[in-house]
Amino acid sequence: MEDEGKQKAEQEESDQRSSPSGKVVYGAILKEGEEELLRPSSALFWSGLAAGLSMGFSMIAEGLLMAYLPDAHWRPLVAKFGYSVGFLIVILGRQQLFTENTLTPMLPLLTRKDGETAKNVLRLWAVVLAANLLGALLVAIVCARTNAFDPHVREAFVEMGHKATEHGFWTVLLRAVFAGWLIALMVWLLPFAESARVWVIIIITYVVGLGHFSHIIAGAVETFALAAAGQASWMTVLGRYIVPTLAGNILGGVMLVATLNHAQIVAGGKGQDV
Repeated sequence: MEDEGKQKAEQEESDQRSSPSGKVVYGAILKEGEEELLRPSSALFWSGLAAGLSMGFSMIAEGLLMAYLPDAHWRPLVAKFGYSVGFLIVILGRQQLFTENTLTPMLPLLTRKDGETAKNVLRLWAVVLAANLLGALLVAIVCARTNAFDPHVREAFVEMGHKATEHGFWTVLLRAVFAGWLIALMVWLLPFAESARVWVIIIITYVVGLGHFSHIIAGAVETFALAAAGQASWMTVLGRYIVPTLAGNILGGVMLVATLNHAQIVAGGKGQDV
């Protein structure tokens, strides 16, 4: 009996130390997606607006670091840590960010494959995206047109906006695929990251920022600030950044993460009891 008890305790400890299977992770995100699809549009809007406003702190934190660090070749390596600040606020605060929703509500849709779920996913996407962009616009206008920040800090914001829009449509779209891919992977990693959640968010978003991978909301704050400062037209921002970034983020999140991870679970009938 003593040996059996010892073996049982060892087995329980082994189970606790082992990583959760892909099926368990899938189940956790599927449940979260189902809950998000049940939320009313008004709740999604206010949460999305809060997320859009919070994402402004990615530009603000990075801009402050850029403004006060010396103009050296290593400056981006340090300044890009500021890019993670908005994501930390949004994710830990459980606010609705569009790029997270390229994964979570897609799993119920891929599971059921019905028109009602598809309409519900589109409703969630439309409300959250509109609210995110509105929040980003409000922060951008305040940062660019008021004296909330010193002139040299506002110059850093403009420099960031120019950097985001310096490439053509297809380059921005391709970079946005990488951003959508990484952000959706981050969402996949978070359910069982436990005490490492903060580091997962920082590391993944730092890579997104350092690689200048286009993110629809973080980049919207930067490019909207550029237009609000009169350094670019709103049509240029829309056509050269917002449209290709939105398309690329969706492709990266839906096709490279949601669809592939769904496929690996359901292959061979493994997803039947998720």
